[in-house]
Amino acid sequence: MTQLEIDLVLVPVDGSEESHEAVDYAIAVASEYDASVHALYVLGEEVVRAIETDAIDQTDVADDTESFTESVIRRAEAAGVPHSNSIASGFSTQVKTVHPGSVVLDTAEELEADFIVVPREPVTGDPGEVLEKAAEYVLLYASQPVLSV
Repeated sequence: MTQLEIDLVLVPVDGSEESHEAVDYAIAVASEYDASVHALYVLGEEVVRAIETDAIDQTDVADDTESFTESVIRRAEAAGVPHSNSIASGFSTQVKTVHPGSVVLDTAEELEADFIVVPREPVTGDPGEVLEKAAEYVLLYASQPVLSV
């Protein structure tokens, strides 16, 4: 039996409570396999539209994502797990095929992630919680193993 080899665990996040839980699972998997964690902060449609129309300042969005990212960094460092992060738009007014699920999978391929931990959130209607739209898509189409939490 071949043992799973994991060098990089990707965890898409959106600042929700479910994202915090997914980060904890991603850090645990990375720790077990001596791997690193990459947190991908996925911006939802409402935020992307607000940025494009200057209804919200990009600095405010950066501050919000930075506070979540700092939380990820603290937890990864406490566990001794190497970490990185990035931000992506989970929606585009220019390209129809851009949605949270495709952004997660494209990032996984780009970073050559070996494992994905995706928060499976209840559909709440909260525009900040975009990953409930991505979980099923990622589970269906990922070429990597996926843990849905």
